[in-house]
Amino acid sequence: MSWIDKIKEKTGIGPKVSKPKEALVECKKCKEQTPAIEIAQCFHVCPKCDYHFRIGALERITQLLNPDSFVQHDQNLVSTDPLKFKDKRKYKERIKSSTKSPLENEAVVSGSGVLEDHPLEICAFNFLFMGGSMGSVVGEKVTRSIERTIKNKCALVIVNCSGGARMQEGILSLMQMAKTSSALEKLSEHKLPYISVLADPTTGGVSASFAMLGDIILAEPGALIGFAGPRVIEQTINQKLPAGFQSSDFLLKHGLIDQVVHRKDLRATIDQLLTHLKKKPAPMIEVEETISPMS
Repeated sequence: MSWIDKIKEKTGIGPKVSKPKEALVECKKCKEQTPAIEIAQCFHVCPKCDYHFRIGALERITQLLNPDSFVQHDQNLVSTDPLKFKDKRKYKERIKSSTKSPLENEAVVSGSGVLEDHPLEICAFNFLFMGGSMGSVVGEKVTRSIERTIKNKCALVIVNCSGGARMQEGILSLMQMAKTSSALEKLSEHKLPYISVLADPTTGGVSASFAMLGDIILAEPGALIGFAGPRVIEQTINQKLPAGFQSSDFLLKHGLIDQVVHRKDLRATIDQLLTHLKKKPAPMIEVEETISPMS
């Protein structure tokens, strides 16, 4: 730097360099703007109103599992177009535009990992991939995760965030409901724990199958959980529905889920539940019944 530049720097005569603007995120609930870095540090939860932002599958897995313990499986499975489906766009084009990374090339990411000292199989949905919709590949990945859980004699955790069955695959997507539910029946026979986590939203064919079949069903605060939309239900039963009847808090109050858990507490809660579920019951002691003779 020359002597004249040094003088300009000290006196402030030189051109002012504008600082880059800090990225802000607007909360969908309270409309407050918060620095993106602060949102990330808060598990992608608004620090002002506790609104839970949607997050990707790999980020969800990173939050839950021990560092460097996750091994992804079945990432070579990709959707085809068996029906040659086309609405406003071709189905193949929708798949291609939704694939942002080779590691997240479907609506669900599955694999093995460790949470504290619990080995487990995990599936996490990515809502950014076609609304987290369930097609043949999603059903196959979930089913294979259940089968690995049985093989490895460990626990299963599924974090659901889905709009339901994928219409572009028609009946093939609906068949995944029966397929995954049947696999969970086998898991139940082996008495292995399955914890289902319901994030916003969990609807349609996913909520009507494996999402609501957990031994323990947890949900994030404010999550939308249901099968059909309110308008469809009202038209079907011809009754006005109560406000917020598809929220996680409403479902907890009416006994459809077991606990609403803040995202920052989710890892610790699953750890506690798995520790409890893995405890073997005390052995039963048979006591012979003695009958005293009548005098």
